Amino acid sequence: MGQAPVIDISECTYCESCIEVCPTVFRINEETGILEVSELSKYPEKEIREAISCCPKDCIIWEGSG
Repeated sequence: MGQAPVIDISECTYCESCIEVCPTVFRINEETGILEVSELSKYPEKEIREAISCCPKDCIIWEGSG
């Protein structure tokens, strides 16, 4: 598997800017209320880079092999 975005929940302010930019990847779990990353076989790099740049707390990173 390639790279996947990871959210540092301890730093996240739940501003939801990542959801606005990339709703296919980022979402709020309705049961837990926690922001999470959807499991996809391939992630849209351009949209995730934009979500990373929009994050006010810099709590989204790429993880895994590239």
